[in-house]
Amino acid sequence: MENNLKAGYFPGCSQTGTAREYDLSLRSVAEKLGTELTDVDDWNCCGATSAHVTNHTLANALAMRNIVQAEKQGLTEMVAPCAACYNRLIVSQHETQIHPELKKEIEAILDSKIENPVQVMNIVELFTKIGADKVKQAVVKDLKELNAACYYGCLLLRPSDITHFDDAEQPTSMEELIKLTGAKPVEWNFKVECCGAAHSIARKDIVVDLSKKILDDAVAHGANVMVVACPMCHTNLDMRQKAIKKEYPEHKEIPVLYLTELIGLALGMDEKELGINLHTVKFELKKETA
Repeated sequence: MENNLKAGYFPGCSQTGTAREYDLSLRSVAEKLGTELTDVDDWNCCGATSAHVTNHTLANALAMRNIVQAEKQGLTEMVAPCAACYNRLIVSQHETQIHPELKKEIEAILDSKIENPVQVMNIVELFTKIGADKVKQAVVKDLKELNAACYYGCLLLRPSDITHFDDAEQPTSMEELIKLTGAKPVEWNFKVECCGAAHSIARKDIVVDLSKKILDDAVAHGANVMVVACPMCHTNLDMRQKAIKKEYPEHKEIPVLYLTELIGLALGMDEKELGINLHTVKFELKKETA
């Protein structure tokens, strides 16, 4: 009998709040693919986006506490679907591995030993580990009508000497997953550019400018949907399109889906089941006619 993947799950703050559709779609798709996700007990905010520029030691302690919690549960792998959370967790893990004194400080703060055996995965790595064959076998709806611009953003791939995940300038891993659904990934220029990240509230003007450039390039290269793997990126690229439209009336709106939502659609789930109805820019697949 085929062994199903079991992994820890660090939902983080966004998935329990503004990006609850990301959490909903991930749990639904994981279940459909026979993947067992175990929530990390008593998890806490990883420190993104402000803690790491406030206090280096405490910021790393915040992130490492979650890894220690996973370790105590006997978890050897843990997925952090938010790219910002993923980045904070793996960077802090790396910091404790190369700086023994920092590790001792954090162990004292947490009153726990850090053994670092837990492998932290991002959402793309999770699906890669589930396996292309398993995903493809579960696909029941061909998404051939979708031309998808895969957007990686800043934090999924960088710093590359720590993430060791895909090519930081020309990544292709998300595109390979997209192809399994029948959707066609487009070649475009802004897949690893910054959308403004945490400036979304404090400097909306920056976010509007950067996000518009990203969205415009995707549309110019034939995309009719954008696919992301980060709640912060989704907020900037989806929710801010109203502000973009107000400032630039000619702006052509494009729906923005989480990777989990797009895969879920291919597995036969509907938009409401995946939480797509919660997005600002509306998305709807064409109804098949007999």
